[in-house]
Amino acid sequence: MHAITISEPGGPEALLWTEVPDPVPGEGEVLVEVTASAVNRADIMQRQGFYDPPPGASPYPGLECSGRVAALGPGVSGWSVGDEVCALLAGGGYAEKVAVPAGQLLPVPDGVGLKEAAALPEVVCTVWSNVFMVSHLRPGETLLVHGGSSGIGTMAIQLAKAVGAKVAVTAGSKEKLERCAELGADILINYREQDFVAEVKDATGGAGADVILDNMGAKYLDRNVQALAVNGRLAIIGMQGGRKGELNIGALLAKRAAVSATSLRARPGTEKAAIVAAVREHVWPLLAQGHVRPIVDRELPMSDAPAAHRVLEESGHIGKVLLVAP
Repeated sequence: MHAITISEPGGPEALLWTEVPDPVPGEGEVLVEVTASAVNRADIMQRQGFYDPPPGASPYPGLECSGRVAALGPGVSGWSVGDEVCALLAGGGYAEKVAVPAGQLLPVPDGVGLKEAAALPEVVCTVWSNVFMVSHLRPGETLLVHGGSSGIGTMAIQLAKAVGAKVAVTAGSKEKLERCAELGADILINYREQDFVAEVKDATGGAGADVILDNMGAKYLDRNVQALAVNGRLAIIGMQGGRKGELNIGALLAKRAAVSATSLRARPGTEKAAIVAAVREHVWPLLAQGHVRPIVDRELPMSDAPAAHRVLEESGHIGKVLLVAP
């Protein structure tokens, strides 16, 4: 088969469409013939040499895919060759085939095409685990999503609205904010021109956000705490704004607030399987009913992964960028 390999850490040109050995499904694994994969910021970090796959994972980038079951490893039940699926991966999505633990496999939801299903696993599992399983967003509460037009952001808006929450978003252009509004965002904040702390406080009568989903890390840490409501929950899922920040414990105590930080890729298989099962139970019906949908900006051939990485690095996209296998 062919896969995208990384010749050496560096720019997009380091991504090479290379002939490699076929993966063999092990105990409890399923072999998927890949139809499409989606591009994530973590893939860029891996390409740059900052985010190696966990031990035992495929060395190729790609944290999610869609396709058809090609073979079952020992001990697998509940799936059949030919099933249309999408999968949460620790790596290997940028390839024609990938071996996946059966617990990280999902059926393609009703009403969603096989290719666009590749845009679902990573973002849905990230949003559901952080916003709902950890931060317990409830109907009537306010969620602030940084990067509202990203793949994570567009999914977070839809899921929060589906459960009856109010949604504030930050984005860097009028076009991106308009797309967020089309998905249901109530409070639109241009982070280049407006102070998100003041805007959220103003829109909530001074209360602040009950839950904040943050991809920036250090750069926004202090201001996120300022923007939290009493009993608020800050969920940090990225470090685009740096790794180290100063946390005002006094402000956190005064608000009886909580800060959580999670990553998905390196979690044990049992934890990933539990998240996938929760997503199948709670989110898949919303997709089937049309209340939530994957937002795909564009599709590119998988062999053109360097161009896809440039799209993400330029941050001009809205939603997900897909890589389609031959």
